[in-house]
Amino acid sequence: MFRLSNNLVGILNFITFLLSIPILWAGIWLRNKGTSDCEKFLDTPVIVLGVFLLVVSLAGLIGACCGVSWLLWMYLVVMFLLIVLLFCFTIVTFVVTNKGAGKVLSDKGYKEYKLGDYSNWLQKRVTSEKNWRKIKSCLIDSKICSDFQQRFLNDSLTVLYTRHLSALQVFF
Repeated sequence: MFRLSNNLVGILNFITFLLSIPILWAGIWLRNKGTSDCEKFLDTPVIVLGVFLLVVSLAGLIGACCGVSWLLWMYLVVMFLLIVLLFCFTIVTFVVTNKGAGKVLSDKGYKEYKLGDYSNWLQKRVTSEKNWRKIKSCLIDSKICSDFQQRFLNDSLTVLYTRHLSALQVFF
């Protein structure tokens, strides 16, 4: 039974190791070839994630396949901390965005969103000039405004109100 669990841990960590390589490559590519603030904002977190996955998967792989028990214990502690961190991140995300679900408008295909409905922390982050430049850069890169104009340019106001629009499309 012990050998089966070690083999399973080894296989899962080998797959994670293989997946970490393109993640790391994407981060390095973003750092070297990224053109906008939006892309440059993502390069460091993607590289850190890629290196983290690479190191943790190697620790699990070596610990499971070579029978290095201290490495397996370290791997388990890191995975436990990662699960706790993801749990905390999820809670913070719900707390920060809890009230910002949007209000349904009658006879409209979309909800109304107001910045005041979100937490003070998120409001300050969005209204900060430094952060807004990054957000604006990401919106420009996504071409949300030009796509919106091309899709709905010929719609009357009545037809536009019945469309199911995203929160950003409603804003613009």
